[in-house]
Amino acid sequence: MTEPYDIVVIGGGNAALCAAITAAEAGARVLILETAPKPYRGGNSRHTRNFRCMHHGPLGPLVESYTEEEYLADLMKVTGGQTNEHLARLAIRTSEECLPWMEEHGVRFQPSLSGTLSLARTNAFFRGGGKSLVNAYYRTAEGLGVDVLYEAAVTHLELEGDRVTRVDYTHEGAAKSLSPKSVVVASGGFQADTDWLARAWGPAAKNFLIRGTPYNRGVVLADLLDQGIAQVGDPTQCHAVAIDGRAPKFDGGIVTRLDCVPFSIVVNKDAQRFYDEGEDVWPKRYAIWGRLVAAQPEQVGYVIIDAKSLNLFMPSVFPPIKADTLAELAGKMGLPADALEQTVAEFNAACGDQSAFHSTELDGVATTGLTPPKTNWARPITEPPFYGYSLRTGVTFTYLGLKVDENAQCSSADQPVSNLWAAGETMAGSILGQGYLAGFGMTIGTVFGRIAGKEAAAHAN
Repeated sequence: MTEPYDIVVIGGGNAALCAAITAAEAGARVLILETAPKPYRGGNSRHTRNFRCMHHGPLGPLVESYTEEEYLADLMKVTGGQTNEHLARLAIRTSEECLPWMEEHGVRFQPSLSGTLSLARTNAFFRGGGKSLVNAYYRTAEGLGVDVLYEAAVTHLELEGDRVTRVDYTHEGAAKSLSPKSVVVASGGFQADTDWLARAWGPAAKNFLIRGTPYNRGVVLADLLDQGIAQVGDPTQCHAVAIDGRAPKFDGGIVTRLDCVPFSIVVNKDAQRFYDEGEDVWPKRYAIWGRLVAAQPEQVGYVIIDAKSLNLFMPSVFPPIKADTLAELAGKMGLPADALEQTVAEFNAACGDQSAFHSTELDGVATTGLTPPKTNWARPITEPPFYGYSLRTGVTFTYLGLKVDENAQCSSADQPVSNLWAAGETMAGSILGQGYLAGFGMTIGTVFGRIAGKEAAAHAN
């Protein structure tokens, strides 16, 4: 490459695109290096559906209001307080201005999807999903003169003192280098490197499925951490959800998520329940189930529902296993039939008054005298046919990442790196210590992508 680029953005998803667009609008000459081939561009962003947005009144597709304090309380609940509150509030406050910015840059929204349990007020859904958002941003970036190289894998950033002096990458079979004025790293976590996952989690990680792109292998992250760039987060913490056990090893995407847990019982391979399926509304609790399933024998769980619950959740991409009796269902799912029948009978006996059942909000319809309890949506499983799904741990992205400040700037042990910024999943651990809140990854990527692009351009100029 002979063009004198001001800024190199590493990665091709939402955060990278927000950074590139913002920098280009500030007059910088920008190059995106995207590891994936063009049809697979966009990282995990192409699998998303929405982003979580603060607002003081109706905004775009969002109804009513969603305040900073309520948003923060929701985040603190799922993270158990393990979050940087200053950066969290920055992301939350800035999210309100992001929605009109997104619309100005080609993103279109639609009313919230049904079956996702109370998101119309908190989350703005993309018309056409994440792939449509990614394509809109690439069109906008192209119009601003941003160049993109696909299948361009960054292998090393040369760090000298307080600055990055060289970006090494491979493209079309050749090793190449650039020396831009500013660098933005937006290349995701390390989840697609299952050997790295296994080093963190142990052998159980080999049974995990990777929901998103197979190209997020943490190469740039490892390279920078090895050179002493400040890190944040625990390598065993990640956005992990329970997904259909029939999903592919990589890239199954959001459609492999199962939203039936609140209306079910979930058992392990011994047909024993192990957690409260009705603890909270699904957007605040779906992301704990990946870790729960990971802790079970062989890292697998099984959802059991009956006919009256089948239409209460988003349809699954693979049809459920169906049987006329619980014993037949157990046989089809490889579960001990006697144990499953006993577990269901004990659950049914613990269910009480059903008159307050309400599928889209906490209804307090709970079990009595059962361990673990089911604290909402506890209805007896009695109406044939019966249905089941297998569950596996599906990792979306990892939280070990680059530590950043409010300007999205990275640091070494003793000083800021003057021309290095990070955005998106590769720095999300700066805010997310554990747990996950639906749509918050896109909020982090959008907010910090824009900040990184602005700061990188200011430095380059």
